[in-house]
Amino acid sequence: MYETLEIEVTRGVATVWMNRPDVHNAFNAQLIADLTAACRMLDEDMAVRVVVLAGRGKSFSAGADLNWMKAAGEASEAENFGDAMRLAGMLRTLSEMSKPTIARVQGAALGGGMGLASACDICVAAERAVFATSEVKFGIIPSAISPYVIRAIGERQSYRYFQTAERITAARAAEIGLAHEVVAVEKLDDKVAEIVEALLQGGPKSQAAAKDLIRGVANRPVTEAVVEDTARRISELRATPEAKEGLDAFLSKRPAAWVPESGAQ
Repeated sequence: MYETLEIEVTRGVATVWMNRPDVHNAFNAQLIADLTAACRMLDEDMAVRVVVLAGRGKSFSAGADLNWMKAAGEASEAENFGDAMRLAGMLRTLSEMSKPTIARVQGAALGGGMGLASACDICVAAERAVFATSEVKFGIIPSAISPYVIRAIGERQSYRYFQTAERITAARAAEIGLAHEVVAVEKLDDKVAEIVEALLQGGPKSQAAAKDLIRGVANRPVTEAVVEDTARRISELRATPEAKEGLDAFLSKRPAAWVPESGAQ
């Protein structure tokens, strides 16, 4: 279906492979369009529970394709704005998926690649992975990726790395909040699978609601409106069929209906 992607679905887990290894899975217009469409399609597919974003070859993603960047430099401001909006739209589509998303980072995640890792809910990195917001080296800024990177590493770290473009090791990425787990490369898929299994135990609607809860509460003072909003969210969910099934499954000491058979514990 997609020129730049390969998608594998097993037990409700969709692995989206960026498949431009010869250019380190760098972005071009086609990859941006393909990834946007794939995220929308998978979000609407009720059979898909978890989405894993990965890259073929040595790198996760090296950011923008140099030929694409060169063409953008020769285009008009209006054309550049259109390209930037499509990139920003792709990142937002990934970030706002209702399903859990995991970035599987085996190598370099530079520029937009770091943006992709930040836009996913969870980032699992190999020890040899490296990250960077390298845009200032090219006379530009990490603009489209900034909402997701700042959310991941905070303002203070962003002031440093947005300006220095330093390479960030996997260990450092874990220290600053970008990577949730760092493992040896040969154990990368095992760690991703471990997190996937944990995700498959949760209710799909409650996980979507949990993501929406974070967006509604993060970086807001605890006001009466926030307190009422959190109370409303839980009161609405308690009466849903999913919540009733989850409680009944727990009391009956059985897997909930949404847990795949081979993933039952």
